[in-house]
Amino acid sequence: MDVGFVGLGVMGLPMARHLQRAGHRLHLWARRPQSVAPFADSDAVVHDSPAALAAATEVAFSVVTASADVEQLALGAEGLIHGARPGWVHVDMSTIAPASARRIAAALEARGAAMLDAPVSGGAQGAQDATLAIMVGGRANVLERLRPLLACLGRTIVHVGGSGAGQVAKACNQMIMVAAIEACAEAMHLANAHGVDLAAVRSALLGGSAASRVLDVMGERMVRRDFAAGIESRLHHKDFGILMDEAARLGAPLPIASQVWQQLNALMAGGGGRDDTSALLRVLEAASRA
Repeated sequence: MDVGFVGLGVMGLPMARHLQRAGHRLHLWARRPQSVAPFADSDAVVHDSPAALAAATEVAFSVVTASADVEQLALGAEGLIHGARPGWVHVDMSTIAPASARRIAAALEARGAAMLDAPVSGGAQGAQDATLAIMVGGRANVLERLRPLLACLGRTIVHVGGSGAGQVAKACNQMIMVAAIEACAEAMHLANAHGVDLAAVRSALLGGSAASRVLDVMGERMVRRDFAAGIESRLHHKDFGILMDEAARLGAPLPIASQVWQQLNALMAGGGGRDDTSALLRVLEAASRA
């Protein structure tokens, strides 16, 4: 297939390469020319606008940062919608507000095109290994038509519901994951206050009912004080902003998420936005010194 891709960052670059290795012809657009440089020696086609990319493809994937970025990409003056036609599909794998996904889907459907909101979990390693968990909102028949493409990118593909439902699932994922990171940070902080070896505590916990992937990966970073690896905490902060806005709009109390949100706010205020989210440990340490 002729497949478009926008957003060749830490996640998007390996995802686009997986699609290309599967035999699909890539069509690319990027705000920064250097982003497409890794494909210079391939048959990938670089377009001068999202609209041109859409016109040349059957489906276009996007992995960008924020709701406003996706809406501009899809619906802006030179957006994907201007090259869309009946049967064309936009698969957005960013983490954005459910309402944004629904607006884009409605606009595309008015032209006979479609959208799947398909955010992912698994991080950069999952993108590199093509083992992502993909949470899909949109029409089931569209998903089934494109499932072979998504299977190039992830191991688990679940249709959650209509437009925006994938983003709801991703918000739930982020709530649980970042709350678990905060719990790991508090456990490591308590162990350290007792003067107990953190590596030994982590090893003991991994053998019991507290074991989790978050404790395994993030706990190790806390033990090693390696706060440079992984996903930048500013992205989790952005995601929590979305879900807390949704909670306020729906009148849905989220007491634990609200406390985690405040810890993320403190991490941002302390200049830790480019650090891994395991740096939540530093927020606790700073509070102890205050």
